[in-house]
Amino acid sequence: MAEKIRIFVDYWNLQLEWNKQTDKAPLAWDRLSAILTQEAMKVVGVDDYRYEGTWVYASVNDPPDDGGRLRNWLDSYLDRQPGINVKVRQRRARVHAIHCRECKNLIEQCPHCGVVIKKSAEKGVDAAIVTDLFTQAWENAYTIAILVSSDGDYVPAVEKLQEKGLKIINATWRQIGHQLAKTCWAAIEFNGLVAKLTR
Repeated sequence: MAEKIRIFVDYWNLQLEWNKQTDKAPLAWDRLSAILTQEAMKVVGVDDYRYEGTWVYASVNDPPDDGGRLRNWLDSYLDRQPGINVKVRQRRARVHAIHCRECKNLIEQCPHCGVVIKKSAEKGVDAAIVTDLFTQAWENAYTIAILVSSDGDYVPAVEKLQEKGLKIINATWRQIGHQLAKTCWAAIEFNGLVAKLTR
């Protein structure tokens, strides 16, 4: 019986670390799924498999601070790639005063330009990934999931899914996200895939 492969990507977790590790080389998102699937099958040691799709979870600022370019790229390019499904969450910027440890004062505006200091927290991405991992497992939609993240918050979900006989393979970077990588059934390191994944 063929293994059914699905990929779950924490967009910002991947993109920010990719930028750091590759000095912002352009990531070939159109090749990511095929390359990760091939690498996972090498690790598992099977030739009989079906790729069942990739889910990418991203968050964007609302209102956008980039003129909406990221949201447009996610919707009009990435979501249109074969097999890729993009789920976008809105982040709302809130005033975020900084507390000075020395003078104990709150700083609400930049002392140089006067702009109000705001912080945008990512909301709902981790929960959406965990929900879909469980929902799709419940529906027998995959036997192997590739989880692209280094976030240790996924560890309890991975442990529970693997108790049910599913294989979760972590795609991450060497020296990053040890807790998640060691909990998963196996790990794939991006370090050796940079040349293949650079556009």
